[in-house]
Amino acid sequence: MRAPSYFVLAALLDGPRHGYVILGAVEALSEGSVTLATGSLYAVLDRLSGAGLVEVTSEETVNGRTRRYYALTSAGREAVTAEAARLASAAKMVTDPKARARVAFA
Repeated sequence: MRAPSYFVLAALLDGPRHGYVILGAVEALSEGSVTLATGSLYAVLDRLSGAGLVEVTSEETVNGRTRRYYALTSAGREAVTAEAARLASAAKMVTDPKARARVAFA
């Protein structure tokens, strides 16, 4: 899973959010390593929606503009949880000498 998708999914773990809030959450969760332009965010959301990982839960009009709220589907929650576990395991291989010793290097 690419970093933008991972952090967009992670941004939705605590409930539905609209685009502007997702942008800020992605930047905060990634500690600034992932910053998305608005168009890029919506492209990621469209891909995740097409994959069944996020869904639009509601819409409202604010100052004449439609604001869509996105939420994780159960498949999206499973995907981000699995990716977090994979990343944690990979990080452990780098930071834990005992974990590295169990891996045979050619």
